[in-house]
Amino acid sequence: MASGAVRMDIRLDISNDAGTLVGRVMAAIRQRIAGRTLAPGAKLPSIRGFAKAMSVSKSTVVEAYDRLVAEGVVQSRRGSGFYVAGHLPPLALAEIGPRLDRAVDPFWVSRQSLEAGEDTLKPGCGWLPASWMPEADLRRSLRSFARADTAALTDYGPPLGLLPLRQLLSRRMAERGIEAAPDQIMLTESGTQAIDLLCRFLLEPGDTVLVDDPCYFNFLALLRAHRAKVVSVPYTPSGPDMELFGQALSEHRPRLYITNSAIHNPTGATLSPVIAHRLLKLAEQSGLTIIEDDIFADFEHEPAPRLAAFDGLDRVIHIGSFSKTLSAATRCGFIAARRDWTDGLIDLKIATSFGGSPVAAELVLGILRDGTYRKHINGLRDRLSRAMGETGARLKAMGINPWIEPRSGMFLWCTLPDGLDAADIARWALAENIVLAPGNAFSLSQSATGFLRFNVAQSSDPRIFSALERAMQG
Repeated sequence: MASGAVRMDIRLDISNDAGTLVGRVMAAIRQRIAGRTLAPGAKLPSIRGFAKAMSVSKSTVVEAYDRLVAEGVVQSRRGSGFYVAGHLPPLALAEIGPRLDRAVDPFWVSRQSLEAGEDTLKPGCGWLPASWMPEADLRRSLRSFARADTAALTDYGPPLGLLPLRQLLSRRMAERGIEAAPDQIMLTESGTQAIDLLCRFLLEPGDTVLVDDPCYFNFLALLRAHRAKVVSVPYTPSGPDMELFGQALSEHRPRLYITNSAIHNPTGATLSPVIAHRLLKLAEQSGLTIIEDDIFADFEHEPAPRLAAFDGLDRVIHIGSFSKTLSAATRCGFIAARRDWTDGLIDLKIATSFGGSPVAAELVLGILRDGTYRKHINGLRDRLSRAMGETGARLKAMGINPWIEPRSGMFLWCTLPDGLDAADIARWALAENIVLAPGNAFSLSQSATGFLRFNVAQSSDPRIFSALERAMQG
């Protein structure tokens, strides 16, 4: 998979379904305004330059601009040109960056999975079935918390979060070689909120961020929302391609790199110690900060190398959550970072979510403390291993082959037979109430046309494989 970049100037939509030539030019301007690359008061591109960019005549651009003036979207200033009107339309994340087919883009995959009814099969989603979660343990923890002091039920939590849970998280991270004192740990509502806070803390609009190709698609969505320039580096079975990683550092001078080191999403790959050391050396030389997303940590049978363990939380920020292993409804994540960043992160947390949710923290703490979580995780690992083998065998029999054999986790990153487009397969499957995750939803460079990501925990229903066979033959 080749490297690629999302530029914050909107790629023009000139597809056949955009209507007339004038309509296409108008749609392109609206798209830029919706994506905030043309802010209120900004001057529109020159008629000559935009006509060349759109491959249309100057008269077409003139008519399009005149119509936008009539609609009140832009203003004409005699002798000066055309300018965006003073009002600001709502931010449309789907319009920022390359215009993707809404049937297969990251927002569509997430929304279809989240909004799916009970009759919809979701091998493309990123979480475990409800039946795999420790429902009885959650209910017991809820009952116990309901007897807590009134303040715990009604007040805001402290900015860093519940101290006993942070102490427990510190001990758990030490088991993976990560030294993080409780005062270096801040609880968040989720892993997603953790990354959002860190982007607010570390990035300015226009800063460059490195991601893997492929990577978890919500990384791309979050970075898009923060107006970052995103550059991707191909991911290998042992980590990022280090030659291309070094080239990206030299060429783009990124501020940040976001990755999974253990159980990579979507590939299921694991970072090797050799790659980890090379990566950290390059990061030190270039001043790069790394966010290590470790939300799948508890799925591992044997701990993989952690960048934060090698680095000592100097250039690496370690994040995690319990959404994948315990409950997506009980939103509780965390950030482990260097001490001198704590005050700034606390201020941002207060500004964006105030005190956080002590209820979620207390529920998680109750389950972690009484030993039921460890028992649940041990059973979950075994169940995932069986599902991995069964799903992989059924896919291989159809000519859909895993890119690698993951050591653990719930994802299989699979290649389709030559000539098949994963987006077409996904569209076809949706008509049969099956949500798939096509490769290009994870690929900034759009080089994963022939890949699908399967969640093995959500892939036991025979209807999935019957539908896949029909889609591949059709």
